Amino acid sequence: MTGCQGELANEEFDVYIEDTEGNVIVDKTVTSQSNGFMDLWLPRDKTFEVKITHEGKQAESQISTSENDPTCITNMQLQ
Repeated sequence: MTGCQGELANEEFDVYIEDTEGNVIVDKTVTSQSNGFMDLWLPRDKTFEVKITHEGKQAESQISTSENDPTCITNMQLQ
C-alpha cells in the first residue's frame, strides 16, 4: 500500500477561505494530520480564495468544487 506524506505533520496553520461573494467559509487554526495533510470540507459547485499561513509564510490559491475539480489539493506551497 502506498500513500502521500506531507512535509509538515502535526503543525498548526491559520486557514482563511472565502467564496466569490465574499462570504467567509473558514477562518480558524487547523492542525495538520500525522500524514502532513488537513481535511477541509467546502460547499459543492463554488469557487474559493484560500489563504494558509504558517510561521510567517503564506500560500494563496483559488480552488473550486465543481464536479470535475480535484478533491485533493497538493500544489499549495508556503512562501
